Amino acid sequence: MLQCNTKGLVKVPHVSLRVTEEEKNMMEGYARVQGVSLSEAIKEVFFQMLEDEYDLQTIKEHRVEKAKGNVKFYSHEEVKRELGLS
Repeated sequence: MLQCNTKGLVKVPHVSLRVTEEEKNMMEGYARVQGVSLSEAIKEVFFQMLEDEYDLQTIKEHRVEKAKGNVKFYSHEEVKRELGLS
């Protein structure tokens, strides 16, 4: 939950991380190319990685269920008919 200070400004948690000078330069260069702040670039990359991991896990689970015969595919026409669109 976000908290406000006495002036009504939102307090935002702060996270720091240690990197080498070379890593910092690479990160700043990436942010510059993307046209965003370093903080925004780090958040974007981190959350994209989380989304990718979730997607990969979902694919793995789908493949397991498909191998078990628990996955059924429907044609476009079947879906339309099922939804009462045709």
